[in-house]
Formats: sequence, C-alpha cells, structure tokens
Amino acid sequence: MCELLGMSANVPTDICFSFSGLLERGGNTGPHKDGWGITFYEGKGCRTFKDPEPSYQSEIAKLVKAYPIKSVSVISHIRQGNRGRVCLENTHPFTRELWGREITYAHNGQLSNYHDLKPEYYRPVGNTDSELAFCWLLDKIREKYPKRPSNMAAVFRYAAKLSNTLREKGVFNMLLTDGVFVLAYCTNNLHYITRRAPFGKATLIDADMVVDFQKETTPNDVVTVIATRPLTNDERWQKMQPGEFALFKMGELI
Repeated sequence: MCELLGMSANVPTDICFSFSGLLERGGNTGPHKDGWGITFYEGKGCRTFKDPEPSYQSEIAKLVKAYPIKSVSVISHIRQGNRGRVCLENTHPFTRELWGREITYAHNGQLSNYHDLKPEYYRPVGNTDSELAFCWLLDKIREKYPKRPSNMAAVFRYAAKLSNTLREKGVFNMLLTDGVFVLAYCTNNLHYITRRAPFGKATLIDADMVVDFQKETTPNDVVTVIATRPLTNDERWQKMQPGEFALFKMGELI
C-alpha cells in the first residue's frame, strides 16, 4: 500500500517537517519505494515535484525538504506499486483541469473489478487503477456540474459520495483538492491533526527531528495535516473511520 500526506492551512505554510517524516517511509523506514510526488498550491496555480525513485534517496525530495515552499493546500504521496509499472506517469499526485481550476488527487489502496469505470472526458495517462478512478470521479462531477457552482463544498461532498462507490471495489483512501478545499476520504487507514494556539513541540517518528511550532507560527495560525499513519509520536492524531470523509478549508474542518 502507499501512504498519503495532505495539508490545509489558513496562512501559507511550509510542510517541510511532515514531509521529512514521510519521505523516510519511502524505502528507508517503510517499503514505499516505487516513487513519490508532492503538489503545492499558490493562488490559482500549483507546482508539482515527482520522481519514480525512492523518496528517501531522491535528490529532488532533498530539494523539496530543504526548500520551504509555503502553501495553504498540499497533497503528497509515496508509492508502493501494485497496479501499473514504476514510472513517472504512474506516480501520484495526479492533476487535471476542471472549470479553469487545477484539481489534484492521490490514492492509497488497491481496487478490483474496476474495468467498468469508463470515463469519457478525462483519460488516464498511465495505467494505474488510481488514475482511472480519478478520471471517473472527475467525469461524474463534470456531468453533475457542467459549470462551476457557487457552492464548492457541495462538489466535494458529492466527491465523497462517489468515493463510496469506489470503496466497494477495494481499498480507497483518497485526498482531493482544488487549492482551497482539501477532502480526505477513508476506507481503512487515515489520520489527521489540527494544530492551533497554544502550539507545542512535536517529534517525528521516522526521523530525528523536533520542531517547536510556537517559534514557527503566530497565534492565529491553523494548520491541519492529514496522513495515512501519524507522523509524530507526541501528539494526538484523529483516526478516521471506514467510509468517513473530512472536508477542510483554511485548516478548519467544515
């Protein structure tokens, strides 16, 4: 299985601390050595870094780790391939345009009997079940909402409803964002933590790193981090239940 990492914040925030823990699981402390990727949103645009190499030894990952890109919405993924070969086009996250917005998605799990998913407008570039599911998901959203609706929260709730159908085909843990909202959908393993004042210290599980968030934040900051498994050992993470979804905007659960 793969692992997911997401962030929603009310101010542009870097994810270097959490990403440092995740990338160690990409072939060092974990078996997810079949590529990695991360997407940062900046206004209406987004920048993505991907590499089919194991994240813990990737030079590109080292660059991202050392370069504090600030964003309010981030999705990252480390891959343990089970559908599709190890290559760049099969590396998450995946991004497509919808209503003039970049929509980004990453999936953890494995689907079966998914060949009846036949998207018409969006087509996979690679050959993973994950990307096919993403294209199907966007097709259904585009079919229901031909034009961008004023209530984007309703779109993400509809995406969560569609995810129930995909969960019937296997394990479907998923992150989805348009750069404003971040949707987390759980089948079996997904956690999140919301950090706000008073901030404290946190210690990574997978790397020798401690951060004092009080020194890195202001009292008004709100930052939610979503991960397949908790990344720190001295904070209380919220475990999501099967079939549960959580929708975040500016760090807050809505």
